[in-house]
Amino acid sequence: MPNPNTWITKLTLLLASSLTVMAGATVAPALPAMSKHFAEEIANPDVLATLVKLIITMPALFIVIGSPIAGFVVDAVGRKFLLLSATVAYGLAGCSGLFLRDLTGILVGRACLGLAVAGVMVSATTLIADYYTGSDRAAFMGLQAGFMGLGGVVFLTLGGVLAQQSWRFPFFIYLFAWLIVPMIARFITEPNRQLLMDENLSANPPFQPLPVAVLVIIYGLTVISQVAFYLIPVQLPFFLENLFQAQPTQSGMAIALCTLFSAIASVNYGRLKRRINYVGFLPIMLGLMGIGYLIIGQSSTWAQVLVGLVIFGMGLGILMPNMNVWISNAVSDRFRGRALSGISTSLFLGQFLSPLVSQPIARSFGLGAVYVITGIGLTCLALLFAVLKSKVRYLTVNR
Repeated sequence: MPNPNTWITKLTLLLASSLTVMAGATVAPALPAMSKHFAEEIANPDVLATLVKLIITMPALFIVIGSPIAGFVVDAVGRKFLLLSATVAYGLAGCSGLFLRDLTGILVGRACLGLAVAGVMVSATTLIADYYTGSDRAAFMGLQAGFMGLGGVVFLTLGGVLAQQSWRFPFFIYLFAWLIVPMIARFITEPNRQLLMDENLSANPPFQPLPVAVLVIIYGLTVISQVAFYLIPVQLPFFLENLFQAQPTQSGMAIALCTLFSAIASVNYGRLKRRINYVGFLPIMLGLMGIGYLIIGQSSTWAQVLVGLVIFGMGLGILMPNMNVWISNAVSDRFRGRALSGISTSLFLGQFLSPLVSQPIARSFGLGAVYVITGIGLTCLALLFAVLKSKVRYLTVNR
């Protein structure tokens, strides 16, 4: 086994993980400017609005397609190979918006970016699950989610600043991936798979069944949470523009604020995990997300929107480390890469579906109603898990 406790190995894994948060939302502040730029190419305003928002969510669709493939590759071929090759592809596909001239070409580039993100996300998370166990795994996965959040603060704020100059400039940010490639090649070592399997067999039955109840809950809630979360990068710039003519920089800062508080919650996940079990986190995170959206949907000022984003972000920050640690501990090493790839699939399926679900509601009732309706749904789901917490815990433990 490699030594995962060196600071440079940890930093490399954290930097690679931060790439996933850049996939869609980095260019979100540029969406209104993109709509104006391509208005002559696509005359139908409804079609234009949908296609421009697909620039954000197209990577998510292809992450959904690519994640199961990445899960098999990471288990069959190796973790490092996939992480290295996917990071190289990420930089090339991500920056394609700098030179592609039509909306169709940009959407193709975003599709390729999605395939690369699938490889990066699955391989980086599987490496963390391989390298660490127990409380160390919970702490590092919380740190991973926190680092992704902090990376999002930087990338989203920078995206807003660059979008102020030109809608193309945020695509420069994706070239950051190529700076990580030498670090992956030098400091990431392929885990000893046989040793991992021997350790797993000594602690678990040789034919440990897949925990179906756990997988259903994790994958289902991940889809729902991401349908909700992607209302922020996809709809918030337009909501803020309608509310008080917000500039791209303000939209980027607002999204970054949500990401910042998500990161703060994620970093503290390992400490919270000592007192709260996986099921106990579910009503907390869903409740915070629901309350945050109820505030945003009824906001009439900039300050009220920011308060809602802070509360929502804290709930979101608990979600990903809780789901990753839960599934890493519940599934044997033999299926770990594929099980974790299911989280990626669920995560980005929700992100892809988000504008398709929200756009009809926004068109009929307005953007504020989208946030209120989603907030009500999340709050009801939180109450359901709070009432049925003991039954859900029994179901998932006695699988």
